[in-house]
Amino acid sequence: MTTLDAPNPAKAGRKSPPPKSPRPLPGMAGLNTGVDYSLPLGDPGMFGPDSLAWRVHANPIALAVGGIAAVILELAEPRVRSGVWDHSIFKTDPLTRMQRTGQATLITTYGPTKAAQARIDMVTRMHQRISGVTPEGQAYTALDPELMTWVHITAGWGFMNAYHRHVAPLSRAEQDRYYAEGGAIGRAFGAVDVPGSVAEVDAWFARMRPKLVPHPIIDEFLGIVSTTSPIGLVGRVLQPLVVQASIALLPGDLQTSLKLPVKRGRLAVANASLPLLARVAAKSPPEEARQAYARMGRAVPE
Repeated sequence: MTTLDAPNPAKAGRKSPPPKSPRPLPGMAGLNTGVDYSLPLGDPGMFGPDSLAWRVHANPIALAVGGIAAVILELAEPRVRSGVWDHSIFKTDPLTRMQRTGQATLITTYGPTKAAQARIDMVTRMHQRISGVTPEGQAYTALDPELMTWVHITAGWGFMNAYHRHVAPLSRAEQDRYYAEGGAIGRAFGAVDVPGSVAEVDAWFARMRPKLVPHPIIDEFLGIVSTTSPIGLVGRVLQPLVVQASIALLPGDLQTSLKLPVKRGRLAVANASLPLLARVAAKSPPEEARQAYARMGRAVPE
C-alpha cells in the first residue's frame, strides 16, 4: 500500500536545517544503511505519513515483541524453519541478524520509494538462492508464494498486535486498515493472496495451524533472544521480559501446541513494565521516522 500524500506546499517551502544522519533504533548504530530518509521531498515511500505502519513501526517495544512473536510462528512451519535456520547467520551472529531485520523494517516503512524498493530487491535476490529439503523430507524454496505470504502475515500480525497490547489500543477498523495498507509491500516481496483485514488474517491462521509444530529449534531461538540484545546490558535485562510478552501475544492454543515456555511471574513483570517503556519510547521516535515526516512536510504526531 502506498499512501499518496503530498506535503503541505507552505510547509515544504520553509527552510529547515540540514538533515542529520538518522539516529538508529537502539542497537542499530553499527549498521550504515546509506539511506537518506529526508529526500526526495514529497515522496511518501511505501506507506506515507497517514498510514498505520508509520505509527506502529515507530515504537521499538512493538517491533521487539512483535518481531519475536512473528519468528516463533515462522519457525513453527517446517519449511520456513529450515529456510531460516539453515541459510542465515542467526545461529552464529544473532545480534547482526536482529539488527539487519530492524534495519529492513525501517527502510521499507520510512524510506523513500527508491530506497525501499532497493531493499526489497536485495532481499528477493537473497531469497532466490535459498532452497532445500527439510529433515522431514519436504522440499522448499524461499520464494514459495505460500511461505512468503505466511512470513508477511506473521510480521504484520506481530507488530500490530504488540502495538495494540503494549502501546495503544487500535480499533477493529484501524487493524483492518493496517493489514490493507501492507498489501502492496507484501506482494512486492512475493506474497500472494495477501490478507487485507483481521478476518482474512484469521482465516490464514486457521489454514496454517495444522502445519505449525513444536521443534527444538524454536527453543534454541528463544534461548538466543532471551540472552542477546542489540541495546547492551540494559537490553539483556529486559530481553527475557520481551520474550515472555512475545510468547503471550500468540493465541493460547498455539502457546500450548508449540509447547512454549510460559513463565507467569516474568510475564506479570513484562505486562507491567513494557507499556511504561513503550510510552517513554513514544516520546522520542527514531530519527528515520522524524526525517520521513519532514520529507513529507509534516510534523511528527504527538
